[in-house]
Amino acid sequence: MTALGALGLIAGGGELPRAVAEAVRETGRVVFVVPLVGSVTEDWVKDFPHEFLSPGEPGRIIKALKGAGVSDVLLAGRVDRPKFSEMKLDAKGVTLLPKAIAAAKKGDDSLLRFIVGICEDAGLKAVSVAEAAPALVACEGAIGAQTPGDEQKSDIEQAFRIVHALGTLDVGQAAVVCEGLALAVEAAEGTDAMLARIGSLRESVRGTAAKKRGVLVKALKPLQDAKTDMPVVGVQTVKNAAAAFLSGIAVEAGAALILDKQAVTAEADRLGLFVVGVKP
Repeated sequence: MTALGALGLIAGGGELPRAVAEAVRETGRVVFVVPLVGSVTEDWVKDFPHEFLSPGEPGRIIKALKGAGVSDVLLAGRVDRPKFSEMKLDAKGVTLLPKAIAAAKKGDDSLLRFIVGICEDAGLKAVSVAEAAPALVACEGAIGAQTPGDEQKSDIEQAFRIVHALGTLDVGQAAVVCEGLALAVEAAEGTDAMLARIGSLRESVRGTAAKKRGVLVKALKPLQDAKTDMPVVGVQTVKNAAAAFLSGIAVEAGAALILDKQAVTAEADRLGLFVVGVKP
């Protein structure tokens, strides 16, 4: 593939950017990474052409992407809301700072859309992870040996309703329901921390080592742009769900990502959990 077909990956923190970069590279496509200073500390970026830049340097980001022959760009990973008073700015960043602050005040999704919009204004095509790395997208149905029963299916439906309702307020992408009772909802702490809280609940409302109960559901917020932040499940999610004595995990088929499906399937089978893609 020519340099003009390169994918520009603006990378935040977490497992997703690396998974995207590796999945795209496996297709034979060149990947140029812009790890965002303050969000990325992982050393995986050394395996790809890259340049560390600040979110406040949109001019330099655009210049780096175009210099690498990038035509399509996506933003993947966790991007913490920046401290604008401490952020390194270039000339374009100074000009756009009031709009960036206004976007950040509306929520993380708004800030991510703002960053992607800058790239589009510069003539780059913004794409989603699903477009760039379709192998990561969750399909409908179970991916392992375990499948949800009728009780779990009912909990899955209720959890989807909760996530979609809270998502309209930009609260989070995940919820845990056990026999119709909402045990936890995700906010700024993230899915892993949310799951860790479940162990502090009384055993009468949650699962135990002797009897797994409850489901974790992750879904796209109704107002969320799939180009910036699709829900993600990985091996660690499966381990944390098992530690919370849940019976399984459900994600929105076609609108969520499963990182390393083979490893996730193996871990879910080992721990006796189901992982399933559902059309809510």
